[in-house]
Amino acid sequence: MKKKNMVMPGMERPKRSRKGVAKAGKPVELSGAQDLYAFLYKACDIIRGPVSHENFKDYITPLLYFKRMSDVWDEERDRALEESGGDEEYALFPEQHRFVIPEGCHWADIRKRTENLGAAIVGAMRQIELANPNTLYGVLSIFGTANWTDKSILSDGRITDLLNHFSKRRLGNGDYSADLMGDAYEILLKKFADESKKKAGEFYTPRAVVKLLVRILDPQPGERVYDPACGSGGMLIEAIHHMHNDTLCCGSIYGQEKNVTNAAVAKMNLFLHGAADFDVIQGDTLRDPKIVSGDQLARFECVIANPPFSLDKWGAAAWSNDRYGRNLWGTPPDSCGDYAWLQHMVASMAWENGRVAVVLPQGVLFRGDAEGQIREKLVKSDLIEAVITLGERLFYGAGIAPCVLILRRRKRPERVGKMLMLDGSKIFTPQRAQNELSPADVDRLYGLYERFADEEDFTKVVTMREVEEKGCVLSPNRYVTYHKVAAKPYAEVRANYLAACDAVREAEARFAALMGMRSEECGVVSAEW
Repeated sequence: MKKKNMVMPGMERPKRSRKGVAKAGKPVELSGAQDLYAFLYKACDIIRGPVSHENFKDYITPLLYFKRMSDVWDEERDRALEESGGDEEYALFPEQHRFVIPEGCHWADIRKRTENLGAAIVGAMRQIELANPNTLYGVLSIFGTANWTDKSILSDGRITDLLNHFSKRRLGNGDYSADLMGDAYEILLKKFADESKKKAGEFYTPRAVVKLLVRILDPQPGERVYDPACGSGGMLIEAIHHMHNDTLCCGSIYGQEKNVTNAAVAKMNLFLHGAADFDVIQGDTLRDPKIVSGDQLARFECVIANPPFSLDKWGAAAWSNDRYGRNLWGTPPDSCGDYAWLQHMVASMAWENGRVAVVLPQGVLFRGDAEGQIREKLVKSDLIEAVITLGERLFYGAGIAPCVLILRRRKRPERVGKMLMLDGSKIFTPQRAQNELSPADVDRLYGLYERFADEEDFTKVVTMREVEEKGCVLSPNRYVTYHKVAAKPYAEVRANYLAACDAVREAEARFAALMGMRSEECGVVSAEW
């Protein structure tokens, strides 16, 4: 029997806005990412207790992805049914689908189970990976380590509640746009960051900071973008948005991430944001860079990253003989890998129009010894276009104030031999728990960068010679001119003091006269100065 199955049993369509019901075949207009985030976070409440908050993402993330894929597959099947007049065989052809869901591995198949649900979920996700080796390998099965099969953590009953909750909404492309789905997921990541405290900074960079860096780099359609410490993929996603999701950017997004789970999350996050073609590889970038071209590092027009601050035991022993020639200016101490990351990024810049934006701790601007020697060579390379210091308490899990270095192979002619020192430490919007950069703050910082001119309290354009004269220290507060209240001449200050003393004596004399007392009894001020 031929039929159209437009809504799976037990699934509800997502909320629509007040503007009404969307027309058939068009994306449903939703109440926003916040609404979807609230729906996802309610799923966290179901597992709260047996699962600690720092592990929420290990359960919620794969289910979100699993459900999204199943609903997208259903959409493609339904579209094929409609096109073919209900031909179910036609609707199952691989050509009708972006990916394969093997028999028995659909979300609806798992919902039919009543026992050993954890094992069924893990098995289904693994089979989907095997059926799609080129696109989904390592994205779902990595979460099998989340003790899905340990019933002492999650019973079949609790997993059933979790499945039932996710089944309340359809999560297909026609229900939620890729951007909306991705934005909601990013909000969820931020929430995980808030609750995970110290672990947060490992995978979440404030979105406003990401927007600033991408805006400065200005990636264009057709250019290649690379993040060597991509975490959850936020910087790569923002680059895609900046390019207005232009189809020319397909195949130009690259990332590497050491943490296995975060690498999977990055792939998932890019998928949820609608990225059609990207390459995120798991691995230790400093010890074993994976994104290469033959026996050389691959090169990119835009290199952007917020690598781990002051990474310890990063692999200094092999750096002096690095087979990719990344030891451009020397070997940083093994106790602090900041300049290893920077040199890797410089080595990954395209020769013609390469540019770098990197977030680092402010210590890189002034620390001495080996780092000081590297910094001196960096200054003399004339690659630095701008040094930007940011305010405190902007980053999750990092109390220190960071800085941003902007490097370019090809500076504008008027900027050659010069660099902008930008003190942005006072440009932020205070919040009780965590300060933030508002859109206006981002606009202000970008405006200061783009103007590339002296502005009291904020910016100073300096020459390489001026920096060398200060020992190649790059802290903007060493160069920026700050507003000072002019000191008054001594004679003027003394005259004002004596006049004030005279006024006090006169007032006390009048008071004494009224009280019938001698002035001495009132303690009249003497002005011996």
